[in-house]
Amino acid sequence: MTINYNVKAQVVDIKADIPRVEDLFLVDTNVWFWMTYPTAGQSAQHYQMNTYPNYVSDALGIGAKIYGTGLSLAELAHRIETTEHSIYESCVGAIDLKEYRHNLHSERSRIVSVIETSWAQVKSMSESLDVEVDNSTTTAALNRFKSEKVDGYDLFILESMRNNDVVQVITDDGDFATVPSIQIFTANRNVITAARHQGKLLKR
Repeated sequence: MTINYNVKAQVVDIKADIPRVEDLFLVDTNVWFWMTYPTAGQSAQHYQMNTYPNYVSDALGIGAKIYGTGLSLAELAHRIETTEHSIYESCVGAIDLKEYRHNLHSERSRIVSVIETSWAQVKSMSESLDVEVDNSTTTAALNRFKSEKVDGYDLFILESMRNNDVVQVITDDGDFATVPSIQIFTANRNVITAARHQGKLLKR
């Protein structure tokens, strides 16, 4: 079933865009996953493994600001662990994720090392946007959840952007298209098509 995005953000097609020195980009977790996790290519599409890394590299090359957020570590660690768990199951046989995590010590050590390496790369390419997850932040996130169709991770990433006056995000996640007052830089064809039809496609 086609996803019916109600596009409220401005959408930029990164295949037709060149980063500018004045850009201030928050890089979403999915892009960090493809850029820093060697096994990501087993489940990613070709454009995800190539278009996003190239665009981020171009942005870094011309001196644009690239930001990450510590909130991405939780999501990145989760995705890497679940991917490694699936790979293990396909090679060895079914095992509960909790058993995999607690009983297979060599696997756990290896995954920790992979995550550490991945996160070190994120830190080397980006500056951190900090956000304090206190009562006011959770209240703002919950209010956002009522009108913007994003997941729990993204709620706090968006709050970190708002608190630091960053409005540009590089992402393949179409959920961000439902967020007003931001610009999403994407190669997601479904989002780009929806944005074009709804008059939200921005050509710079």
